Amino acid sequence: MLINWAAPRHVYIVCRKTDLRKGIDGLALIVEENYGLQLDNNSLFLFCGSRTDRFKGLYWDGEGFILLYRRFENGNLHWPQHRNDAVSLTPYQIKQLLQGIAPLPIKRVKPAIKGTIY
Repeated sequence: MLINWAAPRHVYIVCRKTDLRKGIDGLALIVEENYGLQLDNNSLFLFCGSRTDRFKGLYWDGEGFILLYRRFENGNLHWPQHRNDAVSLTPYQIKQLLQGIAPLPIKRVKPAIKGTIY
């Protein structure tokens, strides 16, 4: 059904680690309570646990929820662990994620130059 990952209007990646033992109700509760996002606006929500070779997806198709589970036999996802939010991904970023490339840039602080006063 969702072979085309860009088909939903919005694809959100839920950053940080999620307990993948949760089912539809538990994942829906995370989205509603923690991020205040609507589950029924043609959105796909992606969750990852502590093992980055698998993830779950939650999608409302208009009649009910679809729970997706994907496990990679070779390779891992580069799931963003440096944030604590849900971020909308572009089709290009989804492709990057599924290829094991970090879809969201990591912001790094540049060290101060010695002798410089701010």
